[in-house]
Amino acid sequence: MQLIDPSHPAYRHVWVRALIVAVCLGWSALEFVGGDPFWGVLSGAAGIYAFYMLFWTYKLPPPAEPNEAPKPDETDPE
Repeated sequence: MQLIDPSHPAYRHVWVRALIVAVCLGWSALEFVGGDPFWGVLSGAAGIYAFYMLFWTYKLPPPAEPNEAPKPDETDPE
């Protein structure tokens, strides 16, 4: 079962992927500091899974070819 689809265009930018992982791991730290290890473990696991899917197994999408408009023929007077 795949919870994160790394081929989704939303994950193309590195800062988006890093922010998702940082929020999950930061929330885990907050839960541990607050004295609730159950939710700390769950959010930490989500952060580790996000790191695995968004960095470890992430494959860059192939670059899109630019769509150039056809140039007018130079010999054609207008």
